[in-house]
Amino acid sequence: MEERIPMTLIHRLTLPKALTRLSPLLLAALLTACATTAPPQAEAPSAAPPPAPTPTAEATPAPEPATDAAPVVRTMAAELLEDNLRPGEKIDLDAPDVNADLWARLRGGFQLQDLDDDWVRKAEAWYSARPDYVDRMTDRGSRYLFHILEEVEKRGMPAELALLPFVESAFVTHAVSSTKATGMWQFMPATGRDFDLKQNIFRDDRRDVLASTRAALDYLGRLYKMFGDWHLALAAYNWGPGNVQKAVARNQRLGLPTDYASLKMPDETRYYVPKLQAVKNIVLAPDRFALSLPPVANHPYFLSVKIERDIDVALAAELAGLSLETFQQFNPQMNKPVILAAATQQVLLPYEQASAFAENLARHNGPMATWTAWVVPKTMSPSDAAKRTGMAESALREVNRIPPKMLVKAGSTLLVPRAAHVVDDVSERLADTAALNLAPDAPPLRRMSVKAGKGDTIAGIAARYKVRAEQVAQWNKLGRHTTSLKPGQTLVVYTATTAPAVTQAKATPAPQAARPVRVAKATAKSSPARKAAKVARGGKGNTVVAAAAP
Repeated sequence: MEERIPMTLIHRLTLPKALTRLSPLLLAALLTACATTAPPQAEAPSAAPPPAPTPTAEATPAPEPATDAAPVVRTMAAELLEDNLRPGEKIDLDAPDVNADLWARLRGGFQLQDLDDDWVRKAEAWYSARPDYVDRMTDRGSRYLFHILEEVEKRGMPAELALLPFVESAFVTHAVSSTKATGMWQFMPATGRDFDLKQNIFRDDRRDVLASTRAALDYLGRLYKMFGDWHLALAAYNWGPGNVQKAVARNQRLGLPTDYASLKMPDETRYYVPKLQAVKNIVLAPDRFALSLPPVANHPYFLSVKIERDIDVALAAELAGLSLETFQQFNPQMNKPVILAAATQQVLLPYEQASAFAENLARHNGPMATWTAWVVPKTMSPSDAAKRTGMAESALREVNRIPPKMLVKAGSTLLVPRAAHVVDDVSERLADTAALNLAPDAPPLRRMSVKAGKGDTIAGIAARYKVRAEQVAQWNKLGRHTTSLKPGQTLVVYTATTAPAVTQAKATPAPQAARPVRVAKATAKSSPARKAAKVARGGKGNTVVAAAAP
């Protein structure tokens, strides 16, 4: 009997123009494979990837689909093909630019005025001395360059901007800088939120390939409108628009030029655009630097597949026939072992695996998500929360990243096992707003009035109540060098312990504002506060932890 394609597949599968740029023979084989065989094992990329690139890590076999393929499956699947970058356009399997070299297309779009100074020479020398690093960087970049260049061209921007992730993160999608800038485009938390990049316990859209690219180009476009100069816009992307505006204003007051090379700025920002210039020069003439670039075909590396139900990351990788590591390379925004459909409408997969995933997903009859979200009704210890949810405390701490000696505050969201009777997926509201709030697992401090006896010292009082002498001096506004106390002198001590027998005054609860005021003052002078002030000005660090940088 002729098999009809499941209706769920029609709704789940969105195959962009990537497939249409394959040869008709390969396309037919791919569509047939969806219903007849499991996808082949992935191989490591060669120096010249074919029109249908394979993932970079070893694949695991997907579940064997049914073998009763029918022509209707191929026909209806072909009708689902759509280019998600150019929706509505007619698909052309014989487009003349399919096998063009993407590097050549990139070179043809260069528009920025060239820099030529010692900073550029320094960056060129750095890259030239590290051919293995350049190979890894360009191999990673080949997965995303087509999509980024399409978005750049759609906005009429200089093609050089498609090279910026080489400078920001070396195309490491999970890169994190020393100041918590994250992702391929290195967004700071606040800037990411400004451009609607969600950041919560379930996902961080700063690592999402599509979302972060959209946000980065939107941000660069805003900066260009602000400064009217791409070099200044790039400086502002690195240093913050407020800092660049101040530098421009300073030069204007002094009657000096206000171009990029004339502004006073930190060395990191001074080096930023020259690094991009060095990458541009390498793309223009790699032989000049004794480097090589891998051929990159002029079509997308990945496809998008729609997600309609919560699904475990491990199951998604299995259905796609990919290793967990490879799946996460394409979908690095996931913070937890489950994909929430309310927050993540699609996943990205290589060509063959996208089609196989959609078929296997449509045929899957078992549970899809073994995890769900639970809102903690009251402040409780991790051990109590584990008992309530049927988990081992160690497992609950690990999956929710709860450090030792902390309580989970009421209203927090925890990832917990999904009971068999739970039918509903995590709601959109919870998927977007979930947060984990913790509090120290310690008894509340109590304010105690203590009268000093004959011979008492600050150090002695501190030792008696198991606090530091510096704290006793601070609480009582005593000088740093004060040691002895007058008999009968009343002191204030904050302690978590019960007052010893010698205490001559009854303990009373501490005023709520007493200690937080001191903590806030100390924090305001701390290094994290200075970093926060820098973020408020719009700047961001660029020391990438997960990827080397020149």
